[in-house]
Amino acid sequence: MAFIIFEHVTKKFRDEVALEDVSFEIEKGEFVFIIGKSGAGKSTLLDLILKQQEVTSGKITVGGRRVDIMKRKKIPAHRRRIGFVSPEVGLLKDRSVYDNILLALLATGKTNEREKATIMRVLGLVGLAGKFQSYPNELSGGEQARVLLARALSVSPELLIADEPTANLDADSAWDLMQLLAELNYQGMTILVASHARELVTIMKRRCMTLIAGTLAADEKHSIYNPKAIDIFEERKILNNMQRKR
Repeated sequence: MAFIIFEHVTKKFRDEVALEDVSFEIEKGEFVFIIGKSGAGKSTLLDLILKQQEVTSGKITVGGRRVDIMKRKKIPAHRRRIGFVSPEVGLLKDRSVYDNILLALLATGKTNEREKATIMRVLGLVGLAGKFQSYPNELSGGEQARVLLARALSVSPELLIADEPTANLDADSAWDLMQLLAELNYQGMTILVASHARELVTIMKRRCMTLIAGTLAADEKHSIYNPKAIDIFEERKILNNMQRKR
C-alpha cells in the first residue's frame, strides 16, 4: 500500500476551489516535488496531509491512516509522525538553537532523559553541533534553515514535509539544504517538497507533481521543472474547463 494516497480530493473555501478532484499515490521512501505558481494549491495540499484543513470531499490516507475522517483526539499523534519545515514557522529569536529544538520536543511530548542526545544528534546531521548555544541572529540564513530541518528531524518523523524550504536562501545554501534532504531520502525517509526553485528541481531530477489552479496538471518521474507550472495559456485552459464543469 502506498504511503500517501489522495483519492479524488477537493478542497473549497466558500466559493473558491483550492484543490479539485486531485488523485495520486506516493510510495514510502519517495522524494517528491510539488510545484506551481502561488495560489496553485501547494500549501493547501500540505495542510490536508497535516490535518490543518478539512477536505471538502475525497479520501486521504497517510501511513495507512485515514486522515480525512480522523478523530480530533488522534490528530496530535498523526502530526507527531510528520516533520515540517517552513521559513514561515521560524526560530524563536530569544532562544538558543538548543532551546528552539527542545521546545519542539516538549510540544510533541517526546522529552526524556535522552533529549540532549537527540538534539545534538540532529544538529550533527545538519552539520551544526557546534552551534547549539548560538542564537538565531548569530547564524547565517543557510544555518537557520538547517536548524529548522534539525528541529523537524528531532521528532523522528516517518514523513518530512518542506514548504518552500529554500526561500530567501542564496544558491549555495539552497543547494546544501537540498543535499541534506537527498541524504535523508537515501536513508529511507519519505520527503515531500513544495518549491518555486526551478533550478534545484531541475538539478535534483526527482518525481515532480505540477499543480495549476488546484488541479494536478502533470506527474512525472525524474522530472525537470515543468514549464506548465508557469504557462498562462495552460492555466487559462484549465480554468475555463473548471468553469464549464460548474
